[in-house]
This record gives sequence, structure tokens and C-alpha cells, in this order.
Amino acid sequence: MGYKTTTQTGKVVVGHRDTTKRRSQISLLARRFARNRLALTGLIIFIILVLGAIFADFIVDYEQDAITQNVQIRNLPPCREHIFGTDRFGRDVFARILYGARISLSVGVVTIISSLIVGSIIGAVAAYYGGHIDNILMRIMDIFLAIPHTLMAICIVAALGVGTIKMLIALSIAQVPQFARIVRSAILTVKGQEFVEAARACGTSDRRIIIRHILPNAIGPIIVQATLSVAHTIISITMLSFLGIGVQPPTPEWGSMMSDAKDQMRHYPYLVYIPGFFIALTSLSLNLIGDGLRDALDPRLKN
Repeated sequence: MGYKTTTQTGKVVVGHRDTTKRRSQISLLARRFARNRLALTGLIIFIILVLGAIFADFIVDYEQDAITQNVQIRNLPPCREHIFGTDRFGRDVFARILYGARISLSVGVVTIISSLIVGSIIGAVAAYYGGHIDNILMRIMDIFLAIPHTLMAICIVAALGVGTIKMLIALSIAQVPQFARIVRSAILTVKGQEFVEAARACGTSDRRIIIRHILPNAIGPIIVQATLSVAHTIISITMLSFLGIGVQPPTPEWGSMMSDAKDQMRHYPYLVYIPGFFIALTSLSLNLIGDGLRDALDPRLKN
């Protein structure tokens, strides 16, 4: 809603209270998040990993360092030329870590976004309309939730076939039920508030009420869950690739790197430890970010 004020010089200044309020809320959340040192550390680590994945082409050569085999330099320990060493095919481990980050992070984020969109639609419709629609949709989600997430992803990949795109589809389907449940519970907390009733009384369509009024006011727990789910999805990507039903060679991916090196772990443990370290580091950073967002978005914290 806009407002007008007159300055001492007689000029009329037009402002927007909604925009100012939104900016103040964002700055307040940013200050709360910045005060959490662990969350800020996790954000810095995650940003470094993302930048490394984005600018991998400027750091190493994909074909020469990450794909091309050179048996003359295979199984080299970490050294000046190859800071993480080389694998049994003579490929640079550092280069494969960078490009593996690109695969893991991109697939993880796209998976969560797609499952969040579908789950939000299902959860919003179920919570807003209630009754038989709510019962039918939630019972379907309960059926999916009764199957372990990992087992469901494996079954879907087995049915669709191996490959990065099919793995993405499988993980997205497996994540939909939990987002539907979270969105439904978040919307139920704001569904009966006065601003929703006022919008309905003004003749606003159901779709507009859900998108413009309900979802923005229930976005806090959804954002937190999405952040935490990215870490879980990256671990699932690693697991599927380790089992040989995820990202296929020679495409570098952290799980497939560990799978390739598992037989050499006794003599060349760094080939397993290095990708495992980056998997743990990425998961830890995302969990720290999720915890920080949860604290920052908690309305009970006024300071």
C-alpha cells in the first residue's frame, strides 16, 4: 500500500510501506543469521564449493585432467602437480572433485526445487480445500512415505534405467511426499487467519489466495526443510552412484569416485578419503545453513 508525505521544501514523496517493511524483515533475518557463527561458516564453505564448481573450467581442463586416461602417472600421491593425486587411470583427482561438485550440487538443487514445486502444490491444495480432497491426497502421500526414501529411489531408477536424468527424476519423486506434508502443516497454521478471510471476502480466487497470501506466510519451515533436504539428496546421489545406478563413468561424481577406488583403499586410501571428505563437508555446510535459517526464521526469537 502506498503513502504520500510532504517534505519541508514542499515536495511530495511517494513511498510503499509494504516494500519498506519487507526490506526491514529481510535485513532483520540477515542480521539474525549473521550472528550465528556456525551458520555463517557453513554458508562460506558452501559458497566456496559452488564457486569451485562454477569456475571449474577456468581452473582445470575437463578433457585432459578429468577424463583422459594416462597410465604413466596413475596412482600418484598428492604432490605439487596433482594436489589430490591421481587415480588408477591417471586422471587428476582434484579436477574430478571440482567437476563432481558440479554434478552433485546441480542435481541436488534441481531435485529439491522440482520436488518442492510438486509437493507444494499437493500440500497447498490438500490444506486449503480439506475434506475428501485432503484425505485422498494425504493417504496417497502416506503410501509413498511408508516406503523408505532410499529404497524408493532405487526402485524408480531400476524401473527407469540408469543415468543422471533418470536419477534426478527418481530422487524428485521420492522427496515429494515429505514436502507435501510440510507445506500442508505450514498452511494449516495460517489458513484461518484474518487476512485470508479478508481476501476470500473480497472475491479473490483460490489460486491467488494460495500463491499470494498463504504460501508467503508459511514459507519459513519450507525453506529450512528444502535446505536440509539438499544435503540428504547429495548423499543419496552419492549412494546411487556408488552402487552403479546413478551417474555413469567417465562422468566424474563423488560417489562413483569412491566406488572406483574401493578396491584400492588399502594401498591408496586418499582416493576414497578425499571425495568422502567433500561429501561430508558439503552435507555439514548445508546442515549448518539449515539450522541457521531455522533460528533466524523462528518468530519466537525477538532479539
